[in-house]
Amino acid sequence: MEKIAIVTGASRGIGREIAKSLARKGIKVIADYNRSEDKAKSLQDELKTEGIEIDIFRADISKREEGHKLVEFAMQKYGKIDILINNAGISEYKLFTDEADEDWNRVINTNLYSVFMMSQEVSKNMILNHNGCIINISSIWGDIGASLEVIYSASKAGVNGLTKALAKELGPSNIRVNAIAPGIMDTDMNRHLSEEEIEQIKNEIPLEKVGIAEDIAKCVEWLVEDNYTTGQIIGINGGWNI
Repeated sequence: MEKIAIVTGASRGIGREIAKSLARKGIKVIADYNRSEDKAKSLQDELKTEGIEIDIFRADISKREEGHKLVEFAMQKYGKIDILINNAGISEYKLFTDEADEDWNRVINTNLYSVFMMSQEVSKNMILNHNGCIINISSIWGDIGASLEVIYSASKAGVNGLTKALAKELGPSNIRVNAIAPGIMDTDMNRHLSEEEIEQIKNEIPLEKVGIAEDIAKCVEWLVEDNYTTGQIIGINGGWNI
C-alpha cells in the first residue's frame, strides 16, 4: 500500500533532498514550503522529469492554523498520513546579549513549536491506524550547544527532549519517533561561515569533511523502513562529538 509523507521545509537544503529521496522510493510526498515558492515548484518540476508526481503546499508551520490546513490537505487527498518529517527550521547567529524577545519567539516557534504542533496534528490519524513514523531534524547544537546560537541550540535541545518523550507515549500505538542531529552541513544555513571557519571545523572532525544533505536523506530512508528504532537522537556529524 502506498505510503503518504509530509516533509516540512522541503523547498531547499536537507528538506529538499529528503523529499526527493522519499519520492524516488515510491512514497507519495507532500512538500511544505513557506517563502520559497519558486524552489518548491522547481523541486516538483525536477521530479516530474523522472515521472514522479509530488504535491507542494504553502504553510507557515510556526502557526497552528496553517499547519492544520497542511494536514487537512493530506487527509482530504489521501485519507491518511504515514510519515511526518519535521525539517523546517531557522537559525539566529547573534550575541546572546543582543537577542530580543522577537528573536526567541521566531526561532522557538519555527524550530520547536512546529514539531510539537505538526506531530500532534498527524498523530491523531496515526493512532487510529496504529502505525506511523515521525522523524525530527535536530542539530548537534541541541546536544553540545553553540556560541552565538543560544536560541537555536535551545530549540534543538527541546526537539531532542520532545522526541524521546513522544516516542514513549506513542510507542504503544506502533508509532516510531526519532530525531536526526546533523553536524556541520553544506547547506544555506551555514553560509554565514567563512572558508577559514569551515576549514577550522573540518580539522576538529575525524572524517575531516562537512556533511551533505544526501547524508541526512539516507538516514531518513533507513528510519522510514526500520520497524524497531524509536526514541533515538542519531548524530550524523563525521564523528565531531565523539
